[in-house]
Amino acid sequence: MALFAYIFIEDNSPNANEMHLALANQRPGFEVEMLQIPKEIPKQSWWDSFWNGKELAWQRIPLAQHHLKWDTLYYQEYGALADAEQQYLLLSDFYNPSQIREKAYLQSKYFLFGSDRFGRDMFSRLVLGARVSFSVGFLAVFISLIIGIPLGSIAAYYGGAIDKIILWLINVVWSIPGLLLVIAITLALGKGLWQVYIAIGFTMWVEVARVIRGQIMSIKEKEYIQAARVLAFPDRKIIFRHILPNAIAPLIVISAANFAAAILVESGLSFLGLGAQPPTPTWGTMIKDHYAYLIVDKAYLAIIPGLAIMMLVLSFMFIGNALRDVLDIRGN
Repeated sequence: MALFAYIFIEDNSPNANEMHLALANQRPGFEVEMLQIPKEIPKQSWWDSFWNGKELAWQRIPLAQHHLKWDTLYYQEYGALADAEQQYLLLSDFYNPSQIREKAYLQSKYFLFGSDRFGRDMFSRLVLGARVSFSVGFLAVFISLIIGIPLGSIAAYYGGAIDKIILWLINVVWSIPGLLLVIAITLALGKGLWQVYIAIGFTMWVEVARVIRGQIMSIKEKEYIQAARVLAFPDRKIIFRHILPNAIAPLIVISAANFAAAILVESGLSFLGLGAQPPTPTWGTMIKDHYAYLIVDKAYLAIIPGLAIMMLVLSFMFIGNALRDVLDIRGN
């Protein structure tokens, strides 16, 4: 859904950021008629429109009521005064004018999860917010693996002074509270999505290195590893072909847990205003914008993105546990 978001979401404008303040805080299932006034937009490539959304070719006005009279549409904007009627001259087709008018200029817009405090479609922004969570999770875990696996492998395989130096580095980084370290890195690098990727990835490699170090220290004493050393196999081949495949199961579980933790950290940073900046939709920002509604009758505005975070985190924890059972060589 996140990958193909702009194909099926109601608001396929960039970042689902089409605002109508008159439609703010509407309940789920709300539907309204929209007047579409055409405007010129720059030409977009198919990839740009697929990944970043389409620039609106219309100026859309929510209508409270309307009626047609010849070539003119008389309408009242949603939320306007009862006597504030306006009119718009429609371009008609010679053969079937009324049908062409309604099809080209009037469109019904449906808010599945209602609208936020700026009148934007909650469902559209929720789906696009999943893109940020997935990307932060994948890239942060990838960075942590790129750093943690080599350091943990070198420390465990060679031991001695190298192991002591790397273990000292691990303990130093491990002693710093993770969220504070992420906030410090984010403040040093600036606010933005790429800074969040780097900050979270550079704080999660420690756990990967510790797990890999422990696994390799137990595996490297096995008979087949000793035989590989006697046969003068290169260290690189021993580590990556004979040791790491047997340590992959706990690494998968750690990666799944780190993925879930990265989503939670990113949501926390966005809630604090240190993550992806508006108008990019993120689940943490959506909670931040609407947490005050928890004490009124609009609590779902903050509960819906909160439930999305909870379900995504649980899903990856279940996936990690299932993959561990399937890929555990020793268990099979």
